[in-house]
Amino acid sequence: MKKNEKFVITINRELGSGGRTIGEKLGVKLMVPFYDKALIQQLKDQYHLTVEEIERLKGQKHNWLADFKRSMMMMPNYVTPQYIGTPNSIPDFLLTDEIFQAETEILKSMADDGSCVIAGRSGFYIFRDHPNHLSILIQASMQHRIDRLIRKRRISAEEAREIITKVDEMRENYVKKYTGTSRYDTRNYDLVINMDDHTEDEAVEIIMKYIH
Repeated sequence: MKKNEKFVITINRELGSGGRTIGEKLGVKLMVPFYDKALIQQLKDQYHLTVEEIERLKGQKHNWLADFKRSMMMMPNYVTPQYIGTPNSIPDFLLTDEIFQAETEILKSMADDGSCVIAGRSGFYIFRDHPNHLSILIQASMQHRIDRLIRKRRISAEEAREIITKVDEMRENYVKKYTGTSRYDTRNYDLVINMDDHTEDEAVEIIMKYIH
């Protein structure tokens, strides 16, 4: 990946591995925006975006994406919502084809607008032909992931394991349905990091060294 040219870094991660935090820290380090599922959902909701609506907006001189970015910058206390709660509140990853296509167009618009870091959303597949794309997988052992969820969400080990198992299954089904491959296939990535022996800051430094 060439850091001095427009780039996109996609991070696929296992729940409880710290991948989202790594993406945020990496964006800060590289001084580029970080996008994740919650922000994309807010963008869809604000503009009522469908594939047809995105194509219409692209045909206008008005930069809808820039407007959205400015609106986010004017919200200093904005915190991206994270999934918390019981297994019954696990979000549905089995989206419709229309929603997947709309999200794909949103992500491509973001990458066209400038360099960025994107977490999840099958980015490794969407940007597989991008000329300056780095694809990363962040993973960890089950015990590491359980321990992290216990610390962050103050839940029991049994609850953490149940959440992780269900989210893993849904994310894998989502990826297989829309990409025809497995999110665990390391051939989809340029760099794979196991977090068992690394802090999030150390993982960011590993990525920076890889880029350099």
